[in-house]
Amino acid sequence: MFKKLKRNIIKMFREILIYHNKSLEFRAKILTLIVAIDDQINACKDKKLREVAAKVYADDNTRADLLVDTVHEYCLKIQTNNGLDLEHLILLVEREAKENKRYTKKINIERLKEFEECLTNEDDKIFHQRVIEYLRVMKEEYGE
Repeated sequence: MFKKLKRNIIKMFREILIYHNKSLEFRAKILTLIVAIDDQINACKDKKLREVAAKVYADDNTRADLLVDTVHEYCLKIQTNNGLDLEHLILLVEREAKENKRYTKKINIERLKEFEECLTNEDDKIFHQRVIEYLRVMKEEYGE
């Protein structure tokens, strides 16, 4: 109960309470691009997302949980058409990568490829590969 309350408070005030919040949000946007390809988060994607978050923030479980929660928030915005869609998210990621070149180091292509096994539709797999390729090119172009 206390842990859930603490997570909700941190989610509401993460811009103030979380150190390097912008970095966490950039990672969440990258993961959302991959997770929201077919407009749903199934059990496989959720499991992969939690594994990736645990690898990224191996020393901080709270931050890993916050990353997962942020990805879920972005996915919900996309699903409910609440001011965010994949095209807009791609533009946001590109703009942030241009402005903060160090963010491109946070794009781990190998980890993102792991999500492909959760896709069943062939068109979604092709779109996934294109997004991965786009991120790879962006990382090379804007990287330090």
